[in-house]
Amino acid sequence: MSCINRNRSKAPRRKDVRRRLGRKRRGTATVEFALIAPLFFMLVLGCIELSRGLMVQQVLTNASRVGVRNAVMLSGTQSSAVSAATNFANGASVGGIEVSVTPDPSDASAGDMISLTVSVPFANVSWVPAPKFLGGTTLTATSVMRKEGFE
Repeated sequence: MSCINRNRSKAPRRKDVRRRLGRKRRGTATVEFALIAPLFFMLVLGCIELSRGLMVQQVLTNASRVGVRNAVMLSGTQSSAVSAATNFANGASVGGIEVSVTPDPSDASAGDMISLTVSVPFANVSWVPAPKFLGGTTLTATSVMRKEGFE
């Protein structure tokens, strides 16, 4: 029996093994975070940028629809259509849009197609300080309706 007791005393205890392994693994979480953090933050910023782009695109679509609806009315003019589209976009916190109406609603006959295009560079409306994914993109929306009238 004395032989068994001697072997047990020389075997490392579990607590000692854990302490030695713990010393070797110090800082592992920090290194793993340093490797993964840039990818994670890039993914989050990409999601924010894409979501903002989709939201602004929807606002531009609705602004073009509101503007062209104003243009096709009997009393519609180019300036009233542009101001209607601009006011709608500004109300949704999307500023700096460019609006073009073709043909001029005051010169159009009843039944003519009137087109209104709204556009804005994405860099002007991005929430990300330096947009990387959609930075050079210009968001546009076009709506077309027939001029109202009794001709």
